[in-house]
Amino acid sequence: MRILLGVSGGIAAYKALELVRLATGAGHVVRVVQTPTSRRFVGTASFAALSGAPVLVSEFQRDPARGAFPDQQPPGHDPIGHLELVANADLYLIAPASANTIAKLAAGLADNLLTSCALAAGCPLVIAPAMNSRMYEHPATTHNLDTLRSRGARIVEPTAGRLASIGEHGVGRMAEPATLLAACEELLAGRGPGENGDGAGGTLAGTRVLVTAGGTREAIDSVRFLGNSSSGRMGLALAGAARRRGAEVVLLCANVALEAPPGVRRVDVVSAEQLRAACELEFPAADVLLMAAAVADFAPAAASEGKIKKDGREGLTLALAPTVDILSELSGRRRDGQTLVGFAAEHGPAGLAGAEGKLTGKRLDALVVNDISRADVGFDVEDNEVTILTAAGGGAIERLHVERAPKDSVAESILEAVERLRGGAESV
Repeated sequence: MRILLGVSGGIAAYKALELVRLATGAGHVVRVVQTPTSRRFVGTASFAALSGAPVLVSEFQRDPARGAFPDQQPPGHDPIGHLELVANADLYLIAPASANTIAKLAAGLADNLLTSCALAAGCPLVIAPAMNSRMYEHPATTHNLDTLRSRGARIVEPTAGRLASIGEHGVGRMAEPATLLAACEELLAGRGPGENGDGAGGTLAGTRVLVTAGGTREAIDSVRFLGNSSSGRMGLALAGAARRRGAEVVLLCANVALEAPPGVRRVDVVSAEQLRAACELEFPAADVLLMAAAVADFAPAAASEGKIKKDGREGLTLALAPTVDILSELSGRRRDGQTLVGFAAEHGPAGLAGAEGKLTGKRLDALVVNDISRADVGFDVEDNEVTILTAAGGGAIERLHVERAPKDSVAESILEAVERLRGGAESV
């Protein structure tokens, strides 16, 4: 898919860099046009480095690529820039779209390169508003967005949360880059192979990826269970990232209430034993295993068939038995060409040292470690911060620290590490 990305002025312009990284990582090609004001937030060099193509700011600026995208040969003449860009694009995404830019688009103005491209675009137009909540909720902005919708533009609504102004919260945060990319891919889902955003031609095309997500529940009686706090968000993010890169994805969900990403085959399980059975069935065909589920280490030795009654004030003693280490069991059965990635939830910084033993002991290609002692990352929150451990040969272990970011972005970093392990990608 060829994406023309228009970047207008606003603090959310930094997110557009991540969008370019995600899109190119998923096998799409990107050209970027910026408004002059957007350069006050992010320079053209950053977008050029990530997209591998010249960035344009003015309709009078000569384009060295002559309107071509990175996968195309430039024409033999100098075409009219804004006309050639949109003629080659499969989709035009404006992110962030400021209140001022949205007003110009609704009025049909063409006073800069970004708006000129929009007026000339015959391809689908996707708009991602980003602004202060008072500006977003103003009747003028509401009317302008309704006008653009009526003309066929796809509006990816902003989310609520912390805004750029210190202490302010409300609706106006630009949708996350992974959400925007998914919206673009879904919009083109009716097109032919290689053009529809279904991952065809992506960096993991032809690869079968097995992902586990969520937390297992081990029955105490017919009502109660032992469980954990895993929501499955990280596993779902990994499944979505793999699918966007073209992989065929199977997602084993242990008690996950969230929806699976589009294009992913979902299998629901409850207990560690059910997850084990599902893994045994799916693992032989997988090229990559991402074992992100939080699997119980212990289960009641014997679950009661009915509900255990509370008699008086006496306590209850449970006998627990260890569960099978599913990942170690699968590692012992791996075939040539399979890549195994484990996940370890450790409590505190000291847990990282112990995690290195798990990497070698379980014969994994990589281990993703996160610190669950922190409330702002890990279980049942939107963000994560991880360290990816990989075996470097000769007994050495390499560490790659991924700073706190939305789990969709962390998932992309993990998939990039997987591709490097499989020899199919270079670091961006």
